[in-house]
Formats: sequence, structure tokens, C-alpha cells
Amino acid sequence: MGSKRSCLFSLFTCVLICVTLWSHLSSGVFAASYRRPNIVLILTDDLDIAIGGLNPLKKTKKLIGDAGISFTNAFVASPLCCPSRASILTGKYPHNHHVINNTIEGNCSSKAWQKSEEAHTFPAILKNHGYQTFFAGKYLNQYGHSDAGGMEHVPPGWSYWVGLEKNSKYYNYTLSVDGKPQIHGADYSKDYLTDVLANMSLDFLMYKSNYQPFFMMVSTPAPHSPWTAAPQYQNSYNDTKAPRDPNFNVHGKDKHWLIRQAKTPMTNSSIQFLDNAFRNRWRTLLSVDDLVEKIVKRLDVRGELDNTYVFFTSDNGYHTGQFSLPLDKRQLYEFDIRVPLMVRGPNIKPNQTNELLVANVDLGPTILDIAGYDVNRTQMDGMSFLPIMEGQMNSSSWRTDILVEYEGEGRNVTDPSCPLLGPGVSECFPDCVCEDSYNNTYACVRTVAPSEDLQYCEFDDNEVFVEVYNVTADPFQLTNIAKTIDQEVLEKMNHRLMMLQSCAAQSCRTPGVYDPSYKFDPRQMFTSHSWRLSRLRQKMK
Repeated sequence: MGSKRSCLFSLFTCVLICVTLWSHLSSGVFAASYRRPNIVLILTDDLDIAIGGLNPLKKTKKLIGDAGISFTNAFVASPLCCPSRASILTGKYPHNHHVINNTIEGNCSSKAWQKSEEAHTFPAILKNHGYQTFFAGKYLNQYGHSDAGGMEHVPPGWSYWVGLEKNSKYYNYTLSVDGKPQIHGADYSKDYLTDVLANMSLDFLMYKSNYQPFFMMVSTPAPHSPWTAAPQYQNSYNDTKAPRDPNFNVHGKDKHWLIRQAKTPMTNSSIQFLDNAFRNRWRTLLSVDDLVEKIVKRLDVRGELDNTYVFFTSDNGYHTGQFSLPLDKRQLYEFDIRVPLMVRGPNIKPNQTNELLVANVDLGPTILDIAGYDVNRTQMDGMSFLPIMEGQMNSSSWRTDILVEYEGEGRNVTDPSCPLLGPGVSECFPDCVCEDSYNNTYACVRTVAPSEDLQYCEFDDNEVFVEVYNVTADPFQLTNIAKTIDQEVLEKMNHRLMMLQSCAAQSCRTPGVYDPSYKFDPRQMFTSHSWRLSRLRQKMK
């Protein structure tokens, strides 16, 4: 009898403990550890903000921007797909992740990248930190290349993997589904890539585990070329043209030689071509708008939206006719380096607009911070902007500058159709206007502070060509003030640029020139770079 009573008492105690624990969990006592937030990152390809790229994305702005925060000073570390995507994944500037262009030789998805960086990306950290992770879409431009492991290679850190072979397409492409090739054709109902990615994302949300938080990254082809719109959107924006801003179809007379070689005014056929491309870009974005709506609505229906952060951004900006350059990215100007960034999520109040300076190297640290992982345990160059989104960051304690780096590409041989240009150029159009060259290699300090909105850039060429813009007074960057700006400011910016170009991790987050705690000592100039400053002084005389 006593044994029975003891058994019953033990059973009752066990049940009581379970019920008590469950009530505590459901009432939120352990909610922070029990229900870590989910995270969704939607990454578009070549989506600008400076020339109206967000205009077609009305549902996206309503469901993410209006429901959360929009950053008006969001920039990329490099205005080209693969280096920028590597910065997003690693939280590092290009000089630290060593991806310099879109080629295997430039370390894009190369074996060297896989060996040195890929295992340390923020998704890999999230997976090891208890998150289930899902990727769908364009990864890095050379993913799937035979010299990069082919389609069998699944980057570490992904529980579920749907990777596009190489660069953006809309039809007739191959996906690696957990390392197995899935070939798609040209049937809209089955193959249009933006819709395929949307459907695969919805499937993941349906069949994932409900006992782990998740991270989902959806990387769309739009609005990258070849700008193939879904059938229902092919006649949208028929009267739309590329914006005729003050820097449209004008000569960049005081800029780097690559900009000066553009023909001004552009021919009517060139303008017609870029207007048509502009319309098609917007048409492809309507399917992205649908994708965003489907994902947000599915999260809502599943009761997961309130516990999910949703990020929306791009890998770089774009230009269509600015300074008479037809179509591309790669340049140091606002239209190529500034991108949209909108975020909604727990503790983010709606209808916020924020002007503090953020960069794509900050995405990884921010997402890890959301997941409860100490970013200081990583070697990331960026910093978490989660306190900004939650209204806990004083603007005076946030950074005032970031680094932008780009290494130009050029062929060793002369283009037969443009013999006068000589070797070293690339991305040339039929009228021999080229968008890139081997010495289109530059680094910039982009400063956003209460007192200054400034861009300082140096080219790695024989001239040590310098471009400086007061973006407050000259938002379209029409006038290079390098020869008229105060000499002391020039020297400080030169020093700051060298600091950032040699930074790593914490040293990338030191005070900028217009930060109140900045200290400038010319005696601390790097001796290995002293030739640059002497050349700079000679040039400015």
C-alpha cells in the first residue's frame, strides 16, 4: 500500500512539474530561449534605389517597409554581384574575403573561397547554433562551375539547398537541389525562376520542423539581365522611361578616364535600348513583389510572422544612362553603391525611416545578433544594426563611414571592334563605350555624419586619380571637388582610406574623420603608402 501511494505521489509530482514547466514556457518565462526568432532574407539582383528601383514593388514596401524600418543610407562594399554577395555572407570587406570579381580567377565560388571563407559564413554559424537553414536562388556567379565542384557542391551551413547554376536566368536553367541537378525549360507554369523560388520557399515553410527556428534566404534573378518578364507583366510600364535626372546623358568631364570616354550625347538608338531595358527591369520586379507577398502571407497564416524578421535588399545598384554610361553597375557613384534595405520584425516599430549609415557587411552581424550569437566571436568587419531597429542606439554612437572597394576587369588584348581603345577594357557596347577597365580599380570612404555627407575615392592607377563629392550640395555627383576641397580634409580622408583598406574585424569599426572621437596624427601615416600621399599632394597643387 505504501509502495503504491509512493508511486502515485511520484507520478503526480512528475505530472505537476511538467504542467508547471509547460505553463511557464507558454507564459513567456523561458520564451527568449525557447522561441528564438525566425529570419528571412530576400536578396534581389542589381536592384537600384537611386533611379526608382522600388517603384514597382508596392506590396513589398507595404508589407516590409511600412511594417518596419527603411534605411535611406544603405550601401554595398563593392558594386558587383560576386564580391558583394561574398561580403553579405562573410560580413567582410573584399580585401578580407578576397573575392574581387565575377570570375573563378577572381575567387568567385572558387576552391580557395570554399576552403578559406565558405565554412565561416553567417548561415554556417546559424546552422551550428541550432537554426534550420534554407537557400533558394542565385548564390555566387560561378557556383556550379566544374572548377568549383560542380552542381554536387552544397556549401556548408545549409539544411536545404536550391542553388542556381552560375548567373541569373529566368528560363532554361539548372538548379542544384541538395547537390542533385534539376533541369528547367521554358514553360512559364513550371519554370519561371522567380515563381519557382517562391513555390519552393512556401514548401519549406510548410514542411520544415516546427521545433527549431529557421533562416531562409531567397535570392531572386530579378531585375538582372536578361530581364525576362512573366507573361502577365510583359505589357506593363509601356510608357515608362529611364529617369532623366541631372546626371543623365551628360559628360563626366572631371571624372576618371573611363567615365570621360563615354560618348555624349548618346545616340537615339542607345537611349531607346536603355529605356527598353529599364522597362523590362521593372516588369521582372512585379514577380518579385508577388514572391514577397506570398512569403509574408504564408508566415502570417502559419502564425509565425510576429516572430520573424524579414529583410529585403539588393547586392548592388545600377545605372541606365548616368554620365552617358549605357547599362551596368561597377562604378563608385551613388546609383551603383546605394541599395534598398527594409526590415520588419519583433520589436521593430512600423513606418520608420532611418538615415544612419549601414552596409551589406552589417547583414551577417545583425542576423547573428538576432539569433543570439555573439558577433565578437567572429572575424566579421561589419556591425549589428539590431539596436538601431529596436530604437536602442543613439545616433552619436554609431559609425560615420564605410569602405567601398572595386577591382576593375580588362582584357589583355584589344577589342577588334574598338581598336582605338587599346587593351585593358571590358563590358564594351557596340558604339565602343566601355563600362569597365583593369584600372577602374578604386577604393572609397563613404561618410554620412550629421555635419557631412561626403564621398572620397582614390584610383589605383598611374595618376592616383581622386574623386571627392559633397553629396549634400551635389546629390547627382556632377562636380568633383578634389582640387578645391581643404587640404587638411584631403589628408585626413587619405589617411582614413588607408586605415580602412588595411582593417580587419574590430579595426574596421574605429571612428571616422567626422566622428567626434576621431584623432588624426600625420606621423601615424603608413610608411608603405607614403608615396600615395606625396603623389596626391603634387596632383592637388
